[in-house]
Amino acid sequence: MKQSVSDPQKEAETRPTGLGGQWTSMCRSVSRGWSLILHRGPSQIQFWFIALAIGIGAGLITVTFRHAIAALQIMTYGTEDALGLHSQIQQLPWWWILLVPICGGLAVGLILHRFTPDGRVRSVADVIEGAALRDGRVERRAGLASGAASLITLGSGGSTGREGPVVHLAALLSTWVSNKIRADGITGRDLLGCAVAAAVSASFNAPIAGALFALEVILRHFAVHAFAPIVIASVAGTVVSRLQFGNVTEFSLPTIGGVAFYVELPAFLLLGLGCGLIAVVFMRSIFVAEDLATEMQARLRLPRWLRPAIAGGLLGIIAIWFPHIIGVGYETTSAALTASLGFEQAVIFVLLKVVAVAITVGGRMGGGVFSPALMVGALTGLAFGLVATSIFPNVSGSETLYSLAGMGAVAAAVLGAPISTTLIVFELTGDWQTGLAVMVAVSMSTALASRLVDRSFFLTQLERRDVHVAAGPQAYLLSLYSAAVVMRGKDSPRAASEQACQELIDAGIYVRPDATLEVAMPMFEDGGHVFIPVVAPSAKGGPGELMGALFQVDALRAYTRALAATAAEEHS
Repeated sequence: MKQSVSDPQKEAETRPTGLGGQWTSMCRSVSRGWSLILHRGPSQIQFWFIALAIGIGAGLITVTFRHAIAALQIMTYGTEDALGLHSQIQQLPWWWILLVPICGGLAVGLILHRFTPDGRVRSVADVIEGAALRDGRVERRAGLASGAASLITLGSGGSTGREGPVVHLAALLSTWVSNKIRADGITGRDLLGCAVAAAVSASFNAPIAGALFALEVILRHFAVHAFAPIVIASVAGTVVSRLQFGNVTEFSLPTIGGVAFYVELPAFLLLGLGCGLIAVVFMRSIFVAEDLATEMQARLRLPRWLRPAIAGGLLGIIAIWFPHIIGVGYETTSAALTASLGFEQAVIFVLLKVVAVAITVGGRMGGGVFSPALMVGALTGLAFGLVATSIFPNVSGSETLYSLAGMGAVAAAVLGAPISTTLIVFELTGDWQTGLAVMVAVSMSTALASRLVDRSFFLTQLERRDVHVAAGPQAYLLSLYSAAVVMRGKDSPRAASEQACQELIDAGIYVRPDATLEVAMPMFEDGGHVFIPVVAPSAKGGPGELMGALFQVDALRAYTRALAATAAEEHS
């Protein structure tokens, strides 16, 4: 005890002083740091290099996808300029405007019918599911087919966006890397976040927002261990995009001068509430269209490969009179952001865009909802701004500020990404007043919309497939464990009595080996059973051979361990 007290004193007495002593101390610190890197740090440094490579790869995917859409649009509509697409379409004959989306939808239907088990396009929702339930992996075959389907959709008149497809394609890259290095769940999710961050940042030239989008929407936590590699990948994706397209944004935004800003804050609160309602209508319209299309397909016994072609035909009919619905809609969005549209035009285009997106997604064509949400939001904000500035001209700023705030508010509510959406708009403008206005509108829209749907469009999609991710890990972790994994076999020393198991089986109380704890836990709660027999399926449809028993205590233990592991990852 006496020796331990005197050691610090002895160390202080022998510590070098003066300039030479400081140099010696610095050399020792460097030596200790280098030793730490050599013995404990290589895996972390290697992971950062992998994140950098994924960021570059995801950036290249984004750039390539964008060029591919432009090349296809030249073939179909004679222009590659997304900001001039609608003007070009107006000069084409009506039969061509009608024919192109039909042919595109037919090609999409054939691709999805051949390469996906359900004829459904994979999207951001599937990336979220992969992060939560599949150790950061997504389907490769169906994912590649979905990427091709989205490319054709966007190049042939589909009314969706390109950001969702590039997010999923980037997730395919991270899945391939995770499989190659045999990454565990934590590493796989981190790599998935890196790929998504790079794809989003390359799409919008917004590295900060890209990194936060991956954490906020995909991983749905802000763990410190994931932050550094995701930022590295996000910056890499932005660099790739800027090397190709320059340091430019998608929209030419006006300079917003001095306004009676603080007096206007209540107006932005009202705008946020209105945008929240518009976002809910936008999302529910898509779900209604999906249900209606599925019902009509079943009733008319249409082959599933024909469904996108019918949707393309409906889009073509609308586009003959309103070509503004075609493609990602950047030309109309830019017109809204520069206040180049009137009130009636803004309202009509909002309604038409909502209908067009519902037809495209409900018809199982490809593409995402990010760009359509931006367009709908910009038009909604412009319409609100035109009314507000006409009623209170002396205390109101420009309509473009309302358009920017509306764009962020609708997109944030649809995506469930208030933080990253606010930062995207702030990075696009670089103006703190604009960022504050957007933040006020975004907070109100997301607060309202998240109570009317399952938090976001993507999480509601998953809920409609009985994938319960929206409520958090406590809701979906039970689905990760099957009865066959947790049960005690018949030869276990603590196995259940076969006679007691048979009595339960005769009463119809048993589970299949592939049944998850999500199915078993309510049976424990409702029946008060200590265990439930696990029975193999029979060829005759009834109960087959007894395999073992699933004990409630074992199920609770597995669930508790899963919760602890998730909490450890999210707080590491």
